[in-house]
Amino acid sequence: MRKLTALALGATLLFFSTSSKAPRDGWEPLLDKKLSKWETFLSYRHELGYKGKVPTDAQGKEIAPIGYGKNEANVFSVRMEKGEPVLRISGEIYGCVFTKQDFTNYALKLKVKWGEKKWVPRLNEPRDSGILYNSQGECGVDYWHSWMLSQEFQVSEFEKGNAMGDFWCIANSTADITATQNETKDGMKYNPDAAPVTFGRGGPGFCQASANYGVPAGQWDELELIHVNGQSIHIVNGKVVLAVNNSGYVENGQRLPLTHGKIQLQSEAAEVYYKGIMIKPLDAMPAEYAKYFNNKPTR
Repeated sequence: MRKLTALALGATLLFFSTSSKAPRDGWEPLLDKKLSKWETFLSYRHELGYKGKVPTDAQGKEIAPIGYGKNEANVFSVRMEKGEPVLRISGEIYGCVFTKQDFTNYALKLKVKWGEKKWVPRLNEPRDSGILYNSQGECGVDYWHSWMLSQEFQVSEFEKGNAMGDFWCIANSTADITATQNETKDGMKYNPDAAPVTFGRGGPGFCQASANYGVPAGQWDELELIHVNGQSIHIVNGKVVLAVNNSGYVENGQRLPLTHGKIQLQSEAAEVYYKGIMIKPLDAMPAEYAKYFNNKPTR
């Protein structure tokens, strides 16, 4: 009887031990101290004057990127703070960490803050990083030869037309966003009451968020991405700043759906920290966000 009681007690303790590590309310942690759910890619130390071409050596031969599974200069590192893993991305070399898993319909949340260091070629530019979602294919197909085909939830300082939650088409991606003309950047800014505009596919590649809700440098911004069936909501510190519809990509002149993929975090010439990276599956777009999508004709 004592043996059975001990076994039962052991089983109970094991249950609670494993349950304490289980996702809470459906949220699954993606970050641990070993980056066990992520892989890495490093491309190049880009120099001033970069124009989108692969760097070449003295003989004019293209230089190969540093590549997958490399961590030159310790660009990616995790430290524990009060028992919580914190990812540091130095930004010294362009590249990314990306999830091993492919995700379809989900809510993603995380916290981000800036470090002090900046690197060539963005010493005089706002600090920049990004959450790249619906990421598919190989790294290096974009302008900077560093990332996968994807959509970008931009992580940026509020300066020169940049804000947390801006949108970029990465590589040959495309999407529809309700937007109006703006004086900064590529000229478009998210407006939920405007007509949809097609981004990418020969149109503008950038859309500024509706407003800046970022916190001062050195503090943690709380970001959330809601993605369901090619529709995405960018949320900054609890405020919706942009809605992306009809996520896709262009291949041989044809628009195809881009509704699932891996998640990348960029290394882009600025020191940045991420923590609290959590993901939760969704069956449908939450009702509170469905209102941001309608059937206005695209222009």
